[in-house]
Amino acid sequence: MALRMWASSTANALKLSTSVSKSHLSPAFSISRCFSTVLEGLKYANSHEWVKHEGSVATIGITAHAQDHLGEVVFVELPEENSTVSKEKSFGAVESVKATSEILSPISGEVIEVNKNLTGSPGLINTSPYEDGWMIKVKPSSPAELESLMGAKEYTKFCEDEDAAH
Repeated sequence: MALRMWASSTANALKLSTSVSKSHLSPAFSISRCFSTVLEGLKYANSHEWVKHEGSVATIGITAHAQDHLGEVVFVELPEENSTVSKEKSFGAVESVKATSEILSPISGEVIEVNKNLTGSPGLINTSPYEDGWMIKVKPSSPAELESLMGAKEYTKFCEDEDAAH
């Protein structure tokens, strides 16, 4: 813990950021002041969910920042396939050793796939929030809703401001 606090304060002082490529997600990412990964090419909600929109499918999960604040995830509740989700409404919950948090949908649409791997391995949200820890895939009913979400730079600043306020 002391090492992490030292590393965090050092990164703050240096305003550390880096550009590296992730496997199949491939956009560059930056390291924010709290060492949470924020990927370019994704959209972010102020409730800390991310969306990757490809063609007619939007993949949704919680951000590295969110999982970092939650701690070790021990249980995930997700909706059924073929159900609908609505923007800014709860579609499930994440239970960690610290708390239980609702997951809000950043967009509206029909759930076409649920990450069944999270049932037996909810910790994938901690170890791989943007890849193996995705939660649902949605067919957006209103793709224009994506425009109201933040990009990577906006989300990084949002997290920094939010953390500074706490």
